[in-house]
Amino acid sequence: MKKTASSRKVLPVLMHVSAWVVLIILPQIIINRAWGNSNYFAWGFYLNAGIYGIIFYINYIWLVPRFFFDGKKVVYFLSAGIVISFFYFFNSYVNAHFLHDPEREKAISEIFEKLIKDKVIQRPPMRQIQVYYFALISVVITGFAVGLRVIERHTASEKRQKELEKEKLNSELAFLKNQISPHFFFNTLNNIYSLIEIDTKDAQEAVLKLSKMMRYLLYESEHGETMLEQEILFLTHYIDLMKLRLTDKVDLKIDLPTENIGYKIPPLLFIPFVENAFKHGISYREKSYISISMKIENSVLFFTCSNSLGSSKNESLDKSNSGIGLENVKKRLTLLFPKNHNLKIKKSDKDFNVFLEINFSSKQDD
Repeated sequence: MKKTASSRKVLPVLMHVSAWVVLIILPQIIINRAWGNSNYFAWGFYLNAGIYGIIFYINYIWLVPRFFFDGKKVVYFLSAGIVISFFYFFNSYVNAHFLHDPEREKAISEIFEKLIKDKVIQRPPMRQIQVYYFALISVVITGFAVGLRVIERHTASEKRQKELEKEKLNSELAFLKNQISPHFFFNTLNNIYSLIEIDTKDAQEAVLKLSKMMRYLLYESEHGETMLEQEILFLTHYIDLMKLRLTDKVDLKIDLPTENIGYKIPPLLFIPFVENAFKHGISYREKSYISISMKIENSVLFFTCSNSLGSSKNESLDKSNSGIGLENVKKRLTLLFPKNHNLKIKKSDKDFNVFLEINFSSKQDD
């Protein structure tokens, strides 16, 4: 991960260096082929290129971050104009005093005078043309510096946003782990305590399953992804422990796959739906049901969880507690499978149904 981060920092530098290498070598080849070994043209070109490069980096490194991004756009445009004006006069001074070629300029001047005298052309406004082209190129370069900085800032902002979303996702996962009902463990331990006198063997198996669930919560789910096989095993242990307090009035149907489950998924993705079903789908006074199924066809996972709804004295508690877990899963699915999932939750007076599809093949293609 550190290597990737350092590569991202080095890449922009390499791109700038490569651009300058091309800018230095290529024009020299063109000048040599067109005019021979002419230092006049070569140094004139490199002077202009160097000045334009300085204008670019003054804007890119200092003016844009200091003024443009700070909301001082008027100050920025004034500063950029001052920089362009200064380097125009600097360029003119260097050309006039250090890159002066009298013989060549005299020859060019004589050609123009002859053309003007013969009325072939009119006397061109050389000074105005120089100002115009220098200003035009400088403005384009300044705009390019602004655009590049804006793109980089936007990219960095998106990267920070993704990192924040990832951190938020990890915190939500930790919160979800803590949410897997402390009262569930409390009730399970009470059930195991009762089983000790009735059936010691079943009690021992229940304790073993509970310890495996705790191990999964503490260790396996710490990573961003886990194997679907491990998640199904966790669900199975959870359901087996919840069976300890079910009566004959609850119709429980479980259909979880045992094959073709070598996919990676976010940990604790399905448990809020299952926990919600046991929380709301159990009635000790009337007939109730819970139906949980999962299947995978053509790299698409289909998960359904349905349960009956009865009158509950803890309606307000259910909304404030279990609702958090369901919203948590919705957010995680949106972040992790933005275009590769379909979640539908339907609630009626008597039933609560969850339908979830996850397309693993599309996620791999992305």
